Amino acid sequence: MSSQHSTSPAAKATTRGAGPGRPKDLGKRAAILDAAKEMFIELGFNGVSMDGIAARAGVSKLTVYSHFGDKETLFTEAIQAKCAEMMPDELFVTDSEGPLRDQLLGIGHAFFALIGSDAAIATQRMMLTPDTDDRIRQMFWQAGPQRTTSALAEFLGARVARGELAIGDLQRAARQFFCLIKGELHTHMMCGLCRTPEQHDTDAHIAASVDFFIRAYVPRP
Repeated sequence: MSSQHSTSPAAKATTRGAGPGRPKDLGKRAAILDAAKEMFIELGFNGVSMDGIAARAGVSKLTVYSHFGDKETLFTEAIQAKCAEMMPDELFVTDSEGPLRDQLLGIGHAFFALIGSDAAIATQRMMLTPDTDDRIRQMFWQAGPQRTTSALAEFLGARVARGELAIGDLQRAARQFFCLIKGELHTHMMCGLCRTPEQHDTDAHIAASVDFFIRAYVPRP
């Protein structure tokens, strides 16, 4: 009788899946991100624990750490995921056939929908509370507003290269555009003076803001 031991298919599969190169479960990652987005909004950064996120996502705490490393990274990726969900990168791709105004209107509407969402309002209010330290605010800024500003600046740069706009400072122009889109409506929402503006008010506000921006940067003789 041979002394060599046979290995069952199930054992082989377990061995193959247990190594350090094992691919991470994308379904679990998505569940963790969803739980994190909800809990950071509900409880604030300091009120959330990795144990709590794991429990809500239905995974182990070890799985949460395996995917994200620490709470700061998870917070940053949750903000990035929400921004990418409502303002995908494709929104900022210059359409060589599309009118500039139409593309800016699309960006404006997507941005206003993002900042006017319940989740965004709650998160921005959280950033203003005294118990949120500057490090958390900086992480939020880099993951959200800075990403969208840089994406718009790149979009504007492509339009400048084609002679449709004359802009000296692309980052400043991008910040100006988003400030115009926010306008008084967003301030009212942040203060709780109105929950959701009427659609026609929002449409008129965004159209006027886009037209103002284009007039400011249209090339002149």
